[in-house]
Amino acid sequence: MPISTTGRDDRAAVDKAISLLAELGGLGGAAAGVSELARRTDMSKSTAYRLLEVLVRNGVVERSGSGYRLGGRLHELGRSVYAPGHDQLRDLLIPELTELFQATGETVHLAVLHGSDVVYLAKLYGRRQVRSPSRIGGRAPAHCTAVGKALLAYDLGDVAGQFDGPLRRFTPHTHGDSRSLQTELSRVSQEGVAFDRQEIQLGLECVAMPVADASGRPVAALSVSGAAGHIDLGRHARTLRRVAHTASATLTRHMRRAGRLSDAGGAA
Repeated sequence: MPISTTGRDDRAAVDKAISLLAELGGLGGAAAGVSELARRTDMSKSTAYRLLEVLVRNGVVERSGSGYRLGGRLHELGRSVYAPGHDQLRDLLIPELTELFQATGETVHLAVLHGSDVVYLAKLYGRRQVRSPSRIGGRAPAHCTAVGKALLAYDLGDVAGQFDGPLRRFTPHTHGDSRSLQTELSRVSQEGVAFDRQEIQLGLECVAMPVADASGRPVAALSVSGAAGHIDLGRHARTLRRVAHTASATLTRHMRRAGRLSDAGGAA
């Protein structure tokens, strides 16, 4: 009896679909066309189109103009691997993020570290729109974002393990190896401020600082981003330092209050 090849074909289709998702994930929320995705994944345009349409029907990919990007359902599924406190953290720090937006008028973010990526919990768009790969619920490589470097800088030992070997370069300004990244992270840990100078996307610059919990451990980062050549990173860094300090105090008060409530509940 001939051996059915259906199972093998199904696995091949799944492999190709995952390759498409991986390529879209590497774009940091930006869209790409069928031809580009087919070329990057080494498959025919017709196969790429067919699989993308299946992924669209299932909500894990969505159309964006003439291209495709990761869809909302994939982000919802991804939340299952994130810490359950992220929604609470976002809600707690939204007032500080709003204050940062009002003080700068630029696009601002609240993000957390997840492995070697950052996850954007919140984003408020600036008055001057500038193309950016960040999106709420989306991920981006930590090594080429200001929020990522603001958080990586406080665990350099872990950085050495996560970023061993060549790093993916998105622009000519992206760190290409762990040694140069660690050199910058050492500066960040000393100065408390991180910059992204067109590292994830040409024309986009960003400044970020960490938000620390009651133990002093950075758990999130706030950032201000805008168009290169127009945004004043130094001036916004001063504003950011003040707001990040307030955000850390807010988080500390919340944790201490939650601890007292927990103790009271246990004593009862």
